[in-house]
Amino acid sequence: MGFWGPRKPFENVTVHEEGRRLAKTLSWPHLIALGVGAIVGTGIYTLTGVGADRAGPAVILAFAIAGAVCACAALAYAEMATLMPAAGGAYTYSYAVLGETLAWVVGWSLILEYSLACSTVAVGWAAYLVGWLHSAGITLPPEILGGPHAGGFINLPAVLVALSVAGALIVGTRESATFNIVLVIIKLTALAAFATLALPAFDSANMTPFMPYGFLSHVEGGETRGVMAAAAIVFFAFYGFDAVATSAEEAKNPGRDLTIGIIGSMAVCTLIYMVVAISAVGAVNHVAVAQSSEPLAFILRTLGHPAMAWIVALAALIALPSVILVMMYGQSRIFFVMARDGLLPRWLSAVSPRTGTPVRITAITGIFVALVAGFFRLDEIAELANAGTLLAFIATAGSMMLLRRTRPDLKRVFSCPKPMLVGGLAIVGCLYLLFSLPTLTIWRFLLWNAIGLALYFAYGRLRSRIQARTVSEAI
Repeated sequence: MGFWGPRKPFENVTVHEEGRRLAKTLSWPHLIALGVGAIVGTGIYTLTGVGADRAGPAVILAFAIAGAVCACAALAYAEMATLMPAAGGAYTYSYAVLGETLAWVVGWSLILEYSLACSTVAVGWAAYLVGWLHSAGITLPPEILGGPHAGGFINLPAVLVALSVAGALIVGTRESATFNIVLVIIKLTALAAFATLALPAFDSANMTPFMPYGFLSHVEGGETRGVMAAAAIVFFAFYGFDAVATSAEEAKNPGRDLTIGIIGSMAVCTLIYMVVAISAVGAVNHVAVAQSSEPLAFILRTLGHPAMAWIVALAALIALPSVILVMMYGQSRIFFVMARDGLLPRWLSAVSPRTGTPVRITAITGIFVALVAGFFRLDEIAELANAGTLLAFIATAGSMMLLRRTRPDLKRVFSCPKPMLVGGLAIVGCLYLLFSLPTLTIWRFLLWNAIGLALYFAYGRLRSRIQARTVSEAI
């Protein structure tokens, strides 16, 4: 069996016991909306300013690089999701192809990704709420608008929005996904309005110097800067399509719907991001943009459109919770599948007979997300979330390439074009972005996984259902 542990048999990937199966309630419009709902969010509404601070006007190039890496990963995800239409995404693929230990590392990293992604968006949403209320003449006590790092006690708006979204997910997956479609329409309409007003104000002077901090990631003035440093943070703006893969078990027609959901959401969002990024840094100097926690609304106010800035900020307030919804959905499914496999306590994988959703794990997820959002900074949360995502993308691309070599006989509903090239580019790109993250972030990520491996060897490996089956067969 070895250190890497047993692999989950392909024939068992989609077979689950009664009471621990997720209900099939989602069609392709729901999946595209899940993808767009997750991808278009804090990354473009708030991290545009963080990216501009690290790369200047070249944040546009950072968006392009991050998008290219994600496109390669998305193609690998589309093949693997249709090949193994089960909940769990990269964790499930790793379990079937690479072994249980690596699957645990990927799953543990995904828990970090989704939880911190939810928290990041909650903090970004709270910043828009404060700006929107301030523009309306309403001022809230600073003690409840930021954690200790900001001189306050707790970011109460971020906590409340996280708990509210968890409550919506507990109600039911289909109901939440349908509500998400409405939020996505609001969000895209607001971005279209922003681009319509900002593009005519494009000034080439704002694009000079285009790359003030250079291309490679490096430390300058105590801050990590460069195009690749920006790409490593705005990468957060693109992922989310992997949440579509985690929904595979709940898709009505996974062979068709998953391909449309993953590829379609990436294509739509890449186009949107490039237009919005060019509009933002072309209309206002990147130094000013970098200083705002609500950059799009700030740009519109600077251009003399206070009413539209108010409307865009309101749209962000209404629609950004869609990102929290999708990411929290994905995190709860990863947690659920790991519990169903016995790597976490099995009682967490119980499914409500009324709604077909894992109520317990969703509630625990909501509380954890709310606590992180209440006490930590946005940029640190986003960077740590990115580390988990990059590892999941590497595992998925590697699994896809390995299966092409070892199981060419498998029927593939969707085949990734030039799999070795695309998969290789995804892995190399993700590794480069991973090591472009601040050193402290990488150390925190390693610490998180060290804790995870200790938990796995002390608990999960001893109670794994696959391990138990392997031992019984040996006897």
